[in-house]
Amino acid sequence: MATSEERLEVAVVGGGQAGLAIGYHLTKRGALFAIFDASPEIGYSWRSRWDSLALFTSARFSSLPGLRFPAPDDHYPSKEEVARYLKSYAASFGLPVRSGSEVLALRQSDDGYLLETNSGLVRADQVIVATGPFQQPAVPAFSKDLSTDVVQLHSARYARPADIPSGDVLVVGGGNSGFQIATELAVGARRVSLSVGRRLIHLPQRALGTDLFWWLTRLGVMRVRSGSPLGRFFRTQPDAIVGTPLGHVRELGVRILPRAIGARGDAVVFADGGTREFHAVVWATGYRSDYRWIHVPVIDAAGRPIHHGGISPARGLFFLGLPWQRTAGSALLGFVGSDAQYVAEHLS
Repeated sequence: MATSEERLEVAVVGGGQAGLAIGYHLTKRGALFAIFDASPEIGYSWRSRWDSLALFTSARFSSLPGLRFPAPDDHYPSKEEVARYLKSYAASFGLPVRSGSEVLALRQSDDGYLLETNSGLVRADQVIVATGPFQQPAVPAFSKDLSTDVVQLHSARYARPADIPSGDVLVVGGGNSGFQIATELAVGARRVSLSVGRRLIHLPQRALGTDLFWWLTRLGVMRVRSGSPLGRFFRTQPDAIVGTPLGHVRELGVRILPRAIGARGDAVVFADGGTREFHAVVWATGYRSDYRWIHVPVIDAAGRPIHHGGISPARGLFFLGLPWQRTAGSALLGFVGSDAQYVAEHLS
């Protein structure tokens, strides 16, 4: 555990896939470092998601640097398999992960950075923020206008269909989580609706018998730079739903509804002016970043990190694991390793 005035060369905040990937490179460099993770154990963020969650990238494209994912190339790992892999990864390289160690504040000091943790103060020459994009569950403000008779929970707390009462259910959110949860709920006897607020692109998990990411990698899509003309174009396009065909969703009886914009009593109000009553609502509305603990001028007015490829304007402070940090694959398990190497090469 951290002691008062412990000194490190590098402090890594976050023990998920990004933190472990940079830990691999720091170990190779012989750096004196520690990985601070608020979760009680490695892989906890995966184990706490819903039971049936599986990667939409196959094992072939789900490895961190230095250790292959232990499954056949065409297997799509479950959340438990990913959690076990991350734990094994940390053990394989002896990564100094301090589970249950939360960083409460980060400040600059005369000789680097001062981290206030729940177990003491730590000084570090350099800091890598690897907390990733999934930090605080985001729920629309109007959710509080729903009657207490309506069961509400965010996808972060949804585990299985048994968590949801019988009757009409609304899943709000047109991302991969929303489509997967709506599909799972529709297999039972519930009447399920899915609120989608934007145009989406549906991609098959396999094309011509081959994994989608094999094609995307061969075509160079996963290496497209975020700041390139093509990267800027991709970032303006609709989100991609992988492996949940819209036709299949409709066949299961899921009603596709417009964007949810308000609530009154048991009813949700939609962008087309319509209202419908529901017994339960699952908010698959994503997450928001929370960098209030960073007391260094590297966060913009919208609460987003200021960086170029993970390198912040503050000397010795880096970010890792952000969507489109450098490429299309920056936030994915099997592609974060490239960014981790890039950040490691820019350490003092």
